[in-house]
Amino acid sequence: MKIDDLLNSRSEWLKGEGPGSNIAISTRVRLARNIKGHLYFNRADGNERKETLDAVCSAIEKSNFFKNALFLKIKDTTELDRDFLIERHLMSKEHAHQVESKGLIIEDKEILSAMINEEDHIRFQVMQSGFNLMEAWRIIDEVDDEVGKLIPFDYSDIFGYLTSCPTNTGTGLRASVMLHLSALVMTDQIDTVFDAISKLGLTMRGFYGEGTEALGDFFQISNQVALGHSEMDILDNLERIIKKIITREKETRKNLMQKSKKEISDRIFRSYGTLKSARIITSSETIKLLSAIRLGADLGLIDKIDTDRINEVLLLSQPAHLQKSNGKSIPPYERDIKRADLIRKILGVDENNK
Repeated sequence: MKIDDLLNSRSEWLKGEGPGSNIAISTRVRLARNIKGHLYFNRADGNERKETLDAVCSAIEKSNFFKNALFLKIKDTTELDRDFLIERHLMSKEHAHQVESKGLIIEDKEILSAMINEEDHIRFQVMQSGFNLMEAWRIIDEVDDEVGKLIPFDYSDIFGYLTSCPTNTGTGLRASVMLHLSALVMTDQIDTVFDAISKLGLTMRGFYGEGTEALGDFFQISNQVALGHSEMDILDNLERIIKKIITREKETRKNLMQKSKKEISDRIFRSYGTLKSARIITSSETIKLLSAIRLGADLGLIDKIDTDRINEVLLLSQPAHLQKSNGKSIPPYERDIKRADLIRKILGVDENNK
């Protein structure tokens, strides 16, 4: 298995399946773990970091969960490879910097992955399509138990699992759900939602997680702190609040259809028309237009394009995916042209009508 092989597979987070997948795009659960007897990444020198990388990879190779996995040393990847992996939500932007002695392990179905020597020695990650917190937790809990028998994690009877960032200490758990909240954005309710969840121990992030902007009305909502909370406390709190946000989004969509159907339809079909006819288009514009079309498909206004194709365009039109598909680095302006060509092809536009 190689990085380029991922081009031919369906990324788990965009399958368009699972509970509530019309609004909840995907669920992600991460666990931070450090190895007993090894200096933490931010305090270790180059030799210590390499020893940790080798020790972790050696242990994980014995795991049944990673039997058919791709093992990568980040220093051996290109910048384009790293951008590609970030776009697939398989690693963080932070992991793409200071690449010496860092690793990434990807299980062949892209459900499970592990970043080695990011902020902590190991960041296990499980992705599920739709709103599927408990299933994601079940998988990662089993992985954690198995790998913990193969290599000792740093654990305190008083504080729990020890992590580089104090807010993660205890469980080391970060859980998030990516939501498509077009109606709440359109009706200027999104800031109210953000303010409300921040008071409840949650945070709202952009399309690629922490430190990124919201694109196309897609938001990741996650717990802020693990310290002092059990795994079930964190998951139950997140699940309860996500359900309320989904309900509010559904109600707002219903109200929009009752009161502003013409205006909503106009916005959606203008977006659809632009994607079908554009000859030059940027990545950010594509995401915004696809967001409108996704809303239109869910509301039953557009029946010519299903969620699978919307998801396919969303992923393959990203800069690194576009370049990997073409087998080379492409300057931005040429990418915008090729992106427009790709979108028309996926949407089935008749090129004889130029």
